[in-house]
Amino acid sequence: MKIVIDMNLSPQWVEVLNAAGYKSLHWSDIGAPNAPDKEILLWARSKGFVVFTHDLDFGAILAATGADSPSVIQLRTQNVSPKHLGELVVSAFKQFEELLHQGALVSIDEKRARARILPFSSQP
Repeated sequence: MKIVIDMNLSPQWVEVLNAAGYKSLHWSDIGAPNAPDKEILLWARSKGFVVFTHDLDFGAILAATGADSPSVIQLRTQNVSPKHLGELVVSAFKQFEELLHQGALVSIDEKRARARILPFSSQP
């Protein structure tokens, strides 16, 4: 799995995710630091990457557009440091790997991780 890490997360996540066997890049190495979220989503979709972010706007964009890709993993906690959440995040990537290949939004907080299949439907 290939992962692009959003600007709002530390580049230290690259090391953590690469050590877990994933190919990961930080957006700062490939795009403008002030790129809009839509640009990052389009890039990730065209290159086959999952977006890893702390920004809830990505989920809103997926919902508003009815998109079925790219997959997004969003952190929903205040402390987003790799030292604090590294094991939990890697565990979630492994747990939801198949869904992420198909198209999903995965939300992670300190207590649990959950996934929604893309595209979102109007049904609960």
